[in-house]
Amino acid sequence: MRSLMVSGNARYLTRPDGRPFLYLGDTAWELFHRLTREEADHYLKRRAEQRFTVIQAVVLAEGDGLRVANAYGEVPLRDMDPTRPNERYFEHVDYVVRKGASLNLFTGMLPTWGDKVGPKLWGVGPEVFTPEKAQAYGRFLGGRYREQPVIWVLGGDRPAEAEETRAIWRAMAQGIREGDGGRHLMTYHPWGGSSSSRWLHGEQWLDFNMLQSGHGAKDLPNYEMVAADRALAPRKPTMDGEARYEDHPVDWKPEKGWFDDFDVRQAAYWGVLAGACGHTYGCHDVWQFWQQGREPISHARTDWREALELPGGRQMRYLRALCESRPYHMLAPDQSLIVEGQGEGADHVQAARAEDGSFLLAYLPTGGRVVVDTGRLASERTEGRWFCPRTGEWERIGEYTGREPREFMPPSSGRGNDWVLVLDDRARASGCRE
Repeated sequence: MRSLMVSGNARYLTRPDGRPFLYLGDTAWELFHRLTREEADHYLKRRAEQRFTVIQAVVLAEGDGLRVANAYGEVPLRDMDPTRPNERYFEHVDYVVRKGASLNLFTGMLPTWGDKVGPKLWGVGPEVFTPEKAQAYGRFLGGRYREQPVIWVLGGDRPAEAEETRAIWRAMAQGIREGDGGRHLMTYHPWGGSSSSRWLHGEQWLDFNMLQSGHGAKDLPNYEMVAADRALAPRKPTMDGEARYEDHPVDWKPEKGWFDDFDVRQAAYWGVLAGACGHTYGCHDVWQFWQQGREPISHARTDWREALELPGGRQMRYLRALCESRPYHMLAPDQSLIVEGQGEGADHVQAARAEDGSFLLAYLPTGGRVVVDTGRLASERTEGRWFCPRTGEWERIGEYTGREPREFMPPSSGRGNDWVLVLDDRARASGCRE
């Protein structure tokens, strides 16, 4: 039986029993490569407490992962040959995956970072894969983690424009399927500003799309990328698998400032209300597990243990709480709900409505007045609440009767004062939680 599946309408992910699964990820790219078991325990325990569901980590890591040993002095491959895995290295990977599983965390496992496949763009590589070696390596991984809660994430910050490159990824996917019997979902992590759909949407092995909105500017409209994927045929779920990292310099330039908790919340709520099947948060210090004595990548500045407690990471639990308070899998983006106050840039209001009209959500990233078409709910009896993405608290607005457009003003406005307007059809809201 598959550990996760794509829903019947190809819009979200489910568990085998049909329960919706919210992919709430964290980028921990260097987890297998840099941490001891005790450090991995600390990291995984904290992210589980913060209510994440998926940890994205790379087996053949970006940071010269074929030649620089892990915390126990082991490299992953003998003679950098993908057909000759080092058992002692993979025993450590096994431990981390099992520890995550004990905390109800899925591992979003990248078999390799993209610089080991090509084309040569940046990174140290070296390129070690042919289709034959990729298939053998995939078969090894698929068989080894057949019984573990993993989601396969091919790619690793690279395009797949060349047929030679796609042939390697296709062979790796085939090998994984041979090893795990097709039990686990599979996607592809692309480079910044693109989606896996750009090159791979028609590939049979690609179960859902993953995009990377990236770190180039504030207020990047990742909702547009999600909408573009949702419009494709055949239908496949999609999500932002790498949005702007908390504590990352804007456009990689510290003089432009640093992304903060508002930036990561904005990307997360925009993406999910645009129809994504989840979202991946990231912290610049955490993905590389930076600490004193370790060379920082792109101006990392905060010890990873301290960075685990940055506000944006802690606040992701509130996104999960909001989604699980209602049948979020019924949501479909619907911008026609916003009659006035749609906003542009940082002020863009993203709205969605349950397909049966039982509730609607509108994310107001900077507050401000909106006029909402309440007639899109199933009946004329409406109950309104404000949800605060910063604290997870609810504030009741009131009850209304009628189908005319109605004005709403959140408790505060301005950058960093984001709110979610929640309107429920009172006749159907008995199962909703706060």
